[in-house]
Amino acid sequence: MTIKEALDYLNTYGWSQWKLGLSRTRELLERLGDPQKDLRFVHVAGSNGKGSTCAMIERILREAGYTTGFYPSPYIEDFRERIRYCGEYIEEEALCRITEQVAKIADSMEEHPTHFELITAIGMEYFRQKKCDIVVLEVGLGGTFDSTNIIDAPEAAVITNIGLEHTEYLGNTLAEIAGNKCGIIKKGSDVVCYENVPEVMEVVRSTCAQEGCPLTIARFGRIRLLEQRLEGQTFQWLPDGQSGGLSENPEAAPLSGSFRLALIGEYQLHNAAVALTTIEVLRKRGYEIPREAVRRGLEKVEWPARFEVLSPKPLFILDGGHNPQCAEALTESIRQYLPGRRVVFLMGMLADKDYGRVIDIVAPFAEKFVCLTPDSPRALPARQLAGELHGRGFEAVPCATVEEGILTALAKAEELSTDAGQEPAVIAFGSLYMAGAVRGTFFRIVKDREVAKNRETAKGL
Repeated sequence: MTIKEALDYLNTYGWSQWKLGLSRTRELLERLGDPQKDLRFVHVAGSNGKGSTCAMIERILREAGYTTGFYPSPYIEDFRERIRYCGEYIEEEALCRITEQVAKIADSMEEHPTHFELITAIGMEYFRQKKCDIVVLEVGLGGTFDSTNIIDAPEAAVITNIGLEHTEYLGNTLAEIAGNKCGIIKKGSDVVCYENVPEVMEVVRSTCAQEGCPLTIARFGRIRLLEQRLEGQTFQWLPDGQSGGLSENPEAAPLSGSFRLALIGEYQLHNAAVALTTIEVLRKRGYEIPREAVRRGLEKVEWPARFEVLSPKPLFILDGGHNPQCAEALTESIRQYLPGRRVVFLMGMLADKDYGRVIDIVAPFAEKFVCLTPDSPRALPARQLAGELHGRGFEAVPCATVEEGILTALAKAEELSTDAGQEPAVIAFGSLYMAGAVRGTFFRIVKDREVAKNRETAKGL
């Protein structure tokens, strides 16, 4: 297989083919020799913050000297982002070779595996071949019936922030959704949980008691913010008041001290609390993770399209927020980092998201909107989104291409500029399916402008 053939094969079985159940994944992995049984995992489920939390945990483990696998989703710019070894994307050769191996098995099965199930199998086989010490595994959808849940008890089962999402699959209440997410909790695991609302915590505690798993809650009160800037934030991680005193093994003791986090936004501090609590749990389980590795990991972690500053001047921020919870987090970041700034939103969303509620949340911060259609069969057309915004009294311009959208948004921001006051900001958000195209196109535009500027300078010499 070539890389194009491999990707074309996988894309044949897209989102519309999603099905409940683990039977297909189980059969596929059994016929591959159950590669997942040779691996250890940190398994992460939740509605929001999964990816950022996974990225922090993986980077810290890597800085501690462990060979890591990382299985996040979805990807931003390159499909190979979804399967990583020690921070590097899966090699094209390995992706082609293992996809061909998996395809032969999948095509002979009575019920063909879905897109995500195929990728999960490829990832597991790749991680086994790489002999990963530990794999940080992000759930795709839900928990109980997600194909990643084919693994045995992980070292840590991590539950991040939970909200109403995918109700057609996961349930209509927070308790039902939490029950599905808690499907990753298995006897033999430690459990780490985001400090969720009581309705969710009741389900988490009940599941842990049923499975006999110790539960550690990531206490946000342990975080004390020291400094907040667009370049990063510094915080103090306070000792755990419930730790019961000092451990005889300093390397297994709860962490404390000051850390700098490369990711910005208050919600990232909450995600950092979950990541640090998970690292403390792993230390208790015997993993050697020095405090210096934690410091380096948080300083170096990268997670694109999460209130990511692509350019400070003109100020252009990319955020993959795609639901009301994400929109709340986005507006909180605007309050913290951009007080008083005028904002042009470059927006695109999927039709099956609660885009009306998202508009309501961001509207108080908006001067103008520029609308795009994300690259997805589930996309909300830019003209329809613009119509919704017009109905709320906003100026909204639909654009046919990402490049047109970026240039239009920058022009609209420039129109708002004044000699006095802060420069307006452009914030692109609404869908991770749009984020990759925006990110790549923006950097190309900047590069093209820089090349043109250098040419003009050279002419004048």
